[in-house]
Amino acid sequence: MPYFESPVDGTRLYYADHGPADGPVAVFVASSYLGHEMWEYQTLPLAEAGYRCVAVDRRGHGRSDDVWSGYDLDTLADDLNGLLDHLDLRGATLIGHSVGTAEVVRSLTRHGSARVDRVALVAGVSPGVVRSPNLPEGIDPAAVRADDELFRRDRPAWFNATADDFFAVQRPGNDVSPAYVHHLIDRCLVATPRASDGIRAVVAALDLTEELPALDVPVLVVHGSHDVFAPLALTGERAALLVPDAVLKVYENGGHGLFATHAGLLTADLREFLESGRASDTAARQAAVAGR
Repeated sequence: MPYFESPVDGTRLYYADHGPADGPVAVFVASSYLGHEMWEYQTLPLAEAGYRCVAVDRRGHGRSDDVWSGYDLDTLADDLNGLLDHLDLRGATLIGHSVGTAEVVRSLTRHGSARVDRVALVAGVSPGVVRSPNLPEGIDPAAVRADDELFRRDRPAWFNATADDFFAVQRPGNDVSPAYVHHLIDRCLVATPRASDGIRAVVAALDLTEELPALDVPVLVVHGSHDVFAPLALTGERAALLVPDAVLKVYENGGHGLFATHAGLLTADLREFLESGRASDTAARQAAVAGR
């Protein structure tokens, strides 16, 4: 199985690497609690179309090591950059979902974009969702603490109680089978209690208001109109305004789990975004040849 060691503390981290080794590279960073499997509706068709799709399990998630420490945004971002270094990836497109968007942004602001050409922020919690000086309209921290207590008391019950809202099943077209929901909850429960608490703390403290304007690559922001976990006005719309070179695509009726409910649309938009990067590279090479 493919593993690499965290450059921070040597934690063994798992990644999936599918598609042709010489194809354009897309690196996927999953949501809280989930591992690389959540991206199956994107990585499989994109790999079949000739893209190299790399998806990482963050520490304490999926098949990566169960460790006590390192659940802070800097360490998680360093882990992600360590994967890029380990595989010596160039011209990569980083694609994050939910808290994965924060890891992507922090990785770029800490390590630069030498290995990264483009970024996609999917149903992101960036720049932040909890009330803070930069986000006075955010969620009440007291409500977050109360939800944390429910989560710690009974994680399986919490996932079951929030599944319908996660997929926005009350909205038209958002059909997910009970079997799939059960599967995804099982995958969420693979994340250790320590890792789960740590990631929740990252989201509660998140404020990337000052970092998003520093991104120096094209950014695609994809968000659902009915995302109750990362409300559009707090996150996707704000992120698109803060990033200098950003395009916002809003999926009507989409919830947080749009990677499943809007799988085909998301995959098509990601492929178009990847293709635009390939076209830019080709044009640059042609211009360089013509200038010789």
